[in-house]
Amino acid sequence: MFTTFAEAPALQVSRWLNTEVPLTLESLRGRVVVLHAFQMLCPACVSHALPQAKKTRQLFAASDVAVIGLHTVFEHHDVMTAAALDAFVHEYRYTFPIGIDTPSQGSIPATMREYQLQGTPSTVLIDRRGRIRLSHFGLLDDMALGGAIGQLAAEDAPTALAADPSNQAPSALQAAGRCDDDGCPTGAT
Repeated sequence: MFTTFAEAPALQVSRWLNTEVPLTLESLRGRVVVLHAFQMLCPACVSHALPQAKKTRQLFAASDVAVIGLHTVFEHHDVMTAAALDAFVHEYRYTFPIGIDTPSQGSIPATMREYQLQGTPSTVLIDRRGRIRLSHFGLLDDMALGGAIGQLAAEDAPTALAADPSNQAPSALQAAGRCDDDGCPTGAT
């Protein structure tokens, strides 16, 4: 797990959806970045995390908060293809940029490995300076996420962050061995 204020590693994306130009964290400096890591066959991603990302995109100004999806496949590689993801994104009407995490040796994709994500869904908040301020595996309450985003968005104002959102309690999913309504840990089969 990253410590608070660690610089966010570069996104390693093989293909982007919903954007004409590839995104980099450097190009998003000055905005809060909400990175939602998901798999389209993860029940908690489909029922909670992706609708939350869509709602986040609608509620915060794009000039202030960037919402990015990261399709990070560590299981069922043969069915979660780029073509299937294209259809999935179209059917669910997701319009925020979505990157396809670059495969790497082993089953864990490159960005997922760099960010030390424990599974899907995972939410990562990156501040305006490009530092990781929250990395959370599993479901994240809408109010908690909105509050953390709001605090980071206000950070350039004279007031400081009221509470450090990275001090979240560990998720109960860490001990789970398979996909369920709360998420898909990396060891799931």
